[in-house]
Amino acid sequence: MVLILHGWHLSTCTRRVKCVLYEKGVEFELKHVDLGAGEAKSEAFLQKQPFGQIPVLEDDGFYLFESRAITRYIAAKYADQGTNLLPDANDPKAVAIFEQAACIEQADFDPYASEIAVEKVFKPHKGVAPDEVVFKKLVDTLNSKLDGYEKILSKQKYLGGDQLTLVDLWHLPYGQIAERFAPEIYESHPKFNAWFQALKSRPSWIKANEQGGF
Repeated sequence: MVLILHGWHLSTCTRRVKCVLYEKGVEFELKHVDLGAGEAKSEAFLQKQPFGQIPVLEDDGFYLFESRAITRYIAAKYADQGTNLLPDANDPKAVAIFEQAACIEQADFDPYASEIAVEKVFKPHKGVAPDEVVFKKLVDTLNSKLDGYEKILSKQKYLGGDQLTLVDLWHLPYGQIAERFAPEIYESHPKFNAWFQALKSRPSWIKANEQGGF
């Protein structure tokens, strides 16, 4: 049965999952969720996702939400096809470094990059003016966090070691928005910037954005 991805083509987290599906060469159907009409908050959708958020993956009656969890599931289920995006489960050090990288993305990157998106993209999309003071603080904080990324990426090719993993790809949706509004902090961190530009140029991410995106 073909996987069904319930989401929206412009959604950052939907495109995060699409990127991994393309990276793994997995066939899927994108089923549009009409956020404007309140579909995500409908009783039917809340049965799939109790918080009323997208995306949701449907696999033959099995439902899974949260984009990072979905991508882990895809990478594990389709381990034998496409790009290998998980560490060797029999190598505890590789797994530990992967999990460390996952924590870095969620603690030291996403909170700031995603809030930059809130201020500069999502608020204006709703007709609300961004808070420039908040935006500047977010950029300054992310800039300092990239100092740590620079140290890590000076020693290894990817955040989780010398192999591309899910963690690297997780950065793309909000990282691309942060770069749009604060390119100077990327350019001032050459190792980070080279890593991120290489990720952005992957065919899987380009394809995930064919229908557009924030």
